[in-house]
Amino acid sequence: MAFEYAPAPESRAVVDIAPSYGLFIDGEFSESADGKVFKTVSPSSEEVLSEVAQAGAEDVDRAVKAARRAFAKWSALPGSERAKYLFRIARIIQERSRELAVLESLDNGKPIRETRDADLPLVAAHFFYYAGWADKLSHAGYGASPRPLGVAGQVIPWNFPLMMLAWKIAPALATGNTVVLKPAETTPLSALFFADICRQAGLPKGVVNIITGDGATGAALVEHPDVNKVAFTGSTEVGKAIARSIAGTDKKVTLELGGKAANIVFDDAPVDQAVEGIVNGIFFNQGHVCCAGSRLLVQESVAEEVLDALKRRMQTLRVGDPLDKNTDVGAINSAEQLARITELAEAGEAEGADRWAPSCDLPSAGYWFRPTLFTNVTQAHRIAREEIFGPVLSVLTFRTPAEAVEKANNTQYGLSAGIWTEKGSRILWMANQLRAGVVWANTFNKFDPTSPFGGYKESGFGREGGRHGLEAYLDV
Repeated sequence: MAFEYAPAPESRAVVDIAPSYGLFIDGEFSESADGKVFKTVSPSSEEVLSEVAQAGAEDVDRAVKAARRAFAKWSALPGSERAKYLFRIARIIQERSRELAVLESLDNGKPIRETRDADLPLVAAHFFYYAGWADKLSHAGYGASPRPLGVAGQVIPWNFPLMMLAWKIAPALATGNTVVLKPAETTPLSALFFADICRQAGLPKGVVNIITGDGATGAALVEHPDVNKVAFTGSTEVGKAIARSIAGTDKKVTLELGGKAANIVFDDAPVDQAVEGIVNGIFFNQGHVCCAGSRLLVQESVAEEVLDALKRRMQTLRVGDPLDKNTDVGAINSAEQLARITELAEAGEAEGADRWAPSCDLPSAGYWFRPTLFTNVTQAHRIAREEIFGPVLSVLTFRTPAEAVEKANNTQYGLSAGIWTEKGSRILWMANQLRAGVVWANTFNKFDPTSPFGGYKESGFGREGGRHGLEAYLDV
């Protein structure tokens, strides 16, 4: 007999969301110059969570000036002093992690199990890790006393709002830079809560500034003449626009862009373990992951067995309320993203691939998409070439390791890849052949602050995390 799951909702009462938020500039919250605001909604219920200030060019200028004023004192502090602030921020994040996890699930739509067990521990870990580097920069391999660049303009996406903030802000502060950060339009709340954490930690005014707004706000920040460093995570299309806009300036830039990762399963792979890795690779965070394993390459001789096991596993996935601790797949982040996923899935069917999804009831309100897989996919299909950024898996087969490499590398992207096999020699051979910034072996979507992350080709350039993540914020 199958056990029924009883709902296990996390309490909303642990987080107190204000009806409206201003811009965090020079240590204070203030309205935008023109008084414009926008609403942020919860994707699982479409309820309005709060009203947020829309920063214009004047506000961007004010934030950059505040960061510039703070830079002289902040960069002159001994590394051990900067480290104290970073350690303090890390500890406050740990203390407030339950509150932040609930907030992130409400604003983003991802399951509480992920925000609680993956996002928040990694956010704190990044601040702890870079706090440790702050007084050791002369030993990082970038010269005897590497200097910070100045003001960093950072633009982050909606898929991991707080984690992307940590990836950007922690190394910037550790190396002595000051920051103006723009969170995504659909997920501004955790960044605004982080502004409060900066005040709680006693961070000097102007060292971190948070400005909310849309693409125009981000463009104004990137193009501001007094920004020395641009860090962007998001779509390849926007990344190209940023590269064009800063061409000819002396701004340093790192871009972490789209992906279409291959998850490669060989005939000797442990099937159950591989299936868990496939599910984690594409359905984690509703597939809103730039390094998602969205192309499954299975060796022909085991394709049927792997697909049968995968379909059985997909039927057990629970789609629904992100605040229920039993939920595996949450809500799609916005109506706009849902429309894109739907359009590409329909293109997959129109081009002749076979679509399959488990039967499950979807909530009546909010933005939802069933976990879906496509078989009989060719390399020419749009669903095998374009980043869907949703819970949609395209399955292709291969016969030899050389064919697997050829198919895996047949993409304009190069962010990540996964290999499932029992042969260590094959793992090493494949890892050397694959043009991907991160290659996971017998696991997927494993992140660690000590390990660099970044891509090749249209997946961007530069590395975040690890010792390598310091370089982008230093004059080397």
